Amino acid sequence: MGGRDNAAPVIIKRKKVVGGGGHHGGAWKVAYADFVTAMMAFFMLMWLLNATTEKQRKGIADYFNPTVPINRISGGGDGAFGGESVFSESSIAQNGTGASSVLPSDQEQAMGRTGTDPENTDSDQAEFDAVVRKIEEMLMGIGGESMVTEQLAKHIVTRVTDEGLIVELSDLEGDPLFEPRTDEPTGIAVELSEMVARVFSLASNGVAVNGHLAAAPEVLRENPVWDLSTRRAQRMRGMLESAGLEARRVERVTGYGDRKPALRNPMAAGNNRMEFVLLRSKT
Repeated sequence: MGGRDNAAPVIIKRKKVVGGGGHHGGAWKVAYADFVTAMMAFFMLMWLLNATTEKQRKGIADYFNPTVPINRISGGGDGAFGGESVFSESSIAQNGTGASSVLPSDQEQAMGRTGTDPENTDSDQAEFDAVVRKIEEMLMGIGGESMVTEQLAKHIVTRVTDEGLIVELSDLEGDPLFEPRTDEPTGIAVELSEMVARVFSLASNGVAVNGHLAAAPEVLRENPVWDLSTRRAQRMRGMLESAGLEARRVERVTGYGDRKPALRNPMAAGNNRMEFVLLRSKT
């Protein structure tokens, strides 16, 4: 007992370690460095916007775009700094402005033309728009005398979409285009098909014919709308060709059944209709 009383007491010292260098820590240094980097990037962006042309900015954007190989123009500089070599037809991003061989092939492009000349595109668009306006004037009597009677004009609706000009002919109550549940055209359909053939002769663009039907009011064991809409579309195609439309211009004949009603009531007579599309692309 005496020896234990004389033993030196054991003292345990616990030291609190504070990281980050001082009571403030070091996180503010990281945040400040990020802020300085962001400001430097911002000022560099402002300088680039002010010091470059639109073409050069397009080239810089292409450089950071993962779809660079399919872009028509790449590289932000001009001449030797345009991102191309003298073997331009062997590079991935081709613009058709150079050639390393005396007789470059079509497969290698490098013919001086890319097929996407903006001037040609604008010219084709302007030509198509002019034809569309002329056709609408002839059908609706805009600015002059209409080529169709007032009664026939009630069947006609025209509209322009990305696909082209659509001339839609639809049934009226008691005044159908076809005999009920058949592909036998009425006199109205014959006159209207001749009119469409005449106005479409103003252009050489391709033509599509779409057939639509109203929904049947009763549940049928075998719904005939698909076959009937297709037969009517085919019948109209034949009538257009008989009226003078070149057969080679017809690119598509489709029957949509009752799947795309034009009116909210699926059984309305106006859903029985034919669409003639003057396509934007030429045959």
